[in-house]
Amino acid sequence: MSSRILLVEDDPGLRLTLADMLSLDGHEVRAAADGEEGLAQALALAQADAVDLIVLDVMLPKRSGFEVCRELRERGIDTAILMLTARAQVADRVKGLKLGADDYLAKPFNPEELLARVAALLRRVQKEERSAVRSYRFGEIEVDFERAEMRRRGEPVNVPGKELQLLRYLVEHRGTVVPREELMQKVWTYQSGVSTRTIDVHVAWLRQKIEENPQTPRYIHTVRGKGYRFTP
Repeated sequence: MSSRILLVEDDPGLRLTLADMLSLDGHEVRAAADGEEGLAQALALAQADAVDLIVLDVMLPKRSGFEVCRELRERGIDTAILMLTARAQVADRVKGLKLGADDYLAKPFNPEELLARVAALLRRVQKEERSAVRSYRFGEIEVDFERAEMRRRGEPVNVPGKELQLLRYLVEHRGTVVPREELMQKVWTYQSGVSTRTIDVHVAWLRQKIEENPQTPRYIHTVRGKGYRFTP
């Protein structure tokens, strides 16, 4: 599944723009137009374990972003929060962080910076929740990473070690887009002669082993210009 983001922003134009941008980046986005609606959605989604990140504007009608953040933390909701503000004062940033926000971005901001901060927060959260995957099952595939074994419909599949390492990293970061450069660093540790083309080739080989139809993959998706996302 894709990462699930709740966007709380009262400006209709900006809300639509940010929702489209996050959706195009591979996320599932829900939106709220004021603080009360945002708080209600955040509580309901968090209790159902259906939200990974809240992007929260500070200046909201009915309840400010500060109030929403405080209420969520007081109720024990630890979902990651990225706060947006039209003011860049240090006092506002400190207040938001003290109330429990995980990151802060002042308007106007570069869209690429927002996407980068969102990706960083999601990686941090999912690393804490999903690190050290020893075995994993999806569809007809069973993988024991510790024993370096893969089975499909119960039958052994011969998979080289580097492809297993690649799959393991994608599984550990499932639901988020993993850039090719990150794969080069974490899986290949910047080995000489390794390029993004090397990664693309290994992904293609891996798809041949785990996908029913490698041309229309179900599990390893290409996010054009960015990298790959594993969707169980």
